[in-house]
Amino acid sequence: MLEIEGLTVQFPGRFGVFTAIDDVSLSVAAGEIHGLVGESGAGKSTIGAAIIGLLQPPGLVASGKMTLGETDLRSLSMSQAHELRGRRISMIFQDPQTSLNPLMTIADQLIETIQAHEDVSASEARDRSIALLEEIGIENAATRIKAYPHQFSGGMRQRVVIALALCTNPELIIADEPTTALDVAVQSQVLDLIRRLAKTRGIGFLLITHDIGVIAQITDNVTVLRGGQLMETGPTQKVLRTPDHDYTKSLMAAVPPLDRKLDRFLVPDSDAPDLAAPAGRSAADAEQWLTAGTQIFGEGLGMTDVTVKFSGNRTSLFSKPAAFTALDAVSLSVRPGSVMGLVGESGSGKSTIAKVLTGLVQPSAGQLYLGDNDLPPARARSRKDPSRRQIQMVFQDPYSSLNGRHRIGDILAEPLWHYGLEADADKRRDIAAAILDLVGLSADAIDRFPHQFSGGQRQRIAVARSLLARPSVLICDEPTSALDVSIQAQVLNLLKDLQARFGLTILFISHNLAVVRQMSDDVTVLKGGTIVETGPSEDFFTNPNAAYSRELLSLTPGMPGQ
Repeated sequence: MLEIEGLTVQFPGRFGVFTAIDDVSLSVAAGEIHGLVGESGAGKSTIGAAIIGLLQPPGLVASGKMTLGETDLRSLSMSQAHELRGRRISMIFQDPQTSLNPLMTIADQLIETIQAHEDVSASEARDRSIALLEEIGIENAATRIKAYPHQFSGGMRQRVVIALALCTNPELIIADEPTTALDVAVQSQVLDLIRRLAKTRGIGFLLITHDIGVIAQITDNVTVLRGGQLMETGPTQKVLRTPDHDYTKSLMAAVPPLDRKLDRFLVPDSDAPDLAAPAGRSAADAEQWLTAGTQIFGEGLGMTDVTVKFSGNRTSLFSKPAAFTALDAVSLSVRPGSVMGLVGESGSGKSTIAKVLTGLVQPSAGQLYLGDNDLPPARARSRKDPSRRQIQMVFQDPYSSLNGRHRIGDILAEPLWHYGLEADADKRRDIAAAILDLVGLSADAIDRFPHQFSGGQRQRIAVARSLLARPSVLICDEPTSALDVSIQAQVLNLLKDLQARFGLTILFISHNLAVVRQMSDDVTVLKGGTIVETGPSEDFFTNPNAAYSRELLSLTPGMPGQ
């Protein structure tokens, strides 16, 4: 159905021509799910953009052949390409929150899409939209279609995006990281839906992802890319079990296993070194500064009977808003110097716990503590409260957690200035340079801006910024979910090194259970704002007590044989 032969995509610039895709060939048959996998910058999304005709200028297809059935995609005029997009080729993007218009109801968005490509009445388009929502598993579709995107969960929003892609019965759907932001339960539902649509409708899927487990679970064939070049292609089980190319072998080895615990993550062979914490002079200077004076690492952290309620929508003008209980009498204890993994489906309360501990959300009941001291609740915790410095966060998205208008030196010096840890500007710069070496970046990065770094490098900068507050606790909220498997391995090895070196107490929030097994000493499982199970990590993975825990483990995609 889709045939690509010798595709080359280039981006001309002032200093020459950058070749993003170099002589790549692949094909997708009707009803086939073809996986496209590789590290960040491998060219996966560029291939998808070239197929659908959405390459950003000055990008261009320099050579090669792309056909959809009998249609030569390269020979289409702009109007013909516009007509083909959505009608014969659709796309599912990574973030459903930004893929949907927040000011339009789901009905309006589906009806608009159908009428843009077919001459049908609004009533007929609405009936088809309701039938689509029912087909993709949204209950009470006739009522839910009137809702706005924010009134759906992440998984339901992704289902709506899939419905939009299906509106015009396309032959090919390009799914670009469709499950990256989803927990394992919702991810399993979305993948089952994609598999069913390929089988029942005969739609071809080009599935772009950095998640090797997803590739193993759902795809028929897979193509491995590196630096815009094709490394290997073939049946999924063959490529994953017995890869021919050395790079593919190293990429498979970097996937964290679910069935056992490793001392370190394996990093694929690449042009970049394993950026674990080095032992150079500057790194030693940073370590000396971090541990100077009173020992501040390794405090215990926890909560007792914490309840958090959020106000809902009013049902009428005179009614009280309904309350939603996000956490229901939750008690949690993170041992000093240990890593606690916090897992559960979307909406279970994981991030709410992080916000309560950092003073961003006010609990309605319960006690918080850090070491031997009680933590004041959010309303009583001033900006100068010591706990603000002692508890630091590493956020999920390294692209938005750093101020794009500030140089790295200013970003790293800010906590030193804000918490009164160093008054001299020159010394703040020296400390910032040393901490960069500690997290595996060269000191010359201090004068660059965030956009000049890769996602993994930005996340290491975020870790460095959190360390410069001299914290007792790090809260890592999905710190590697946006990173490919090789960069993930580097960042997690860095966290392991820092935790071992300084005895950091870490609350590690993730929906990737394989990563949680490698990182954590203990695990707590949440569901619906309550704790389902808590205990030593290996006990959870080898002999979980709760039925919900066993369900989460069974839904986690893994490599063949795991």
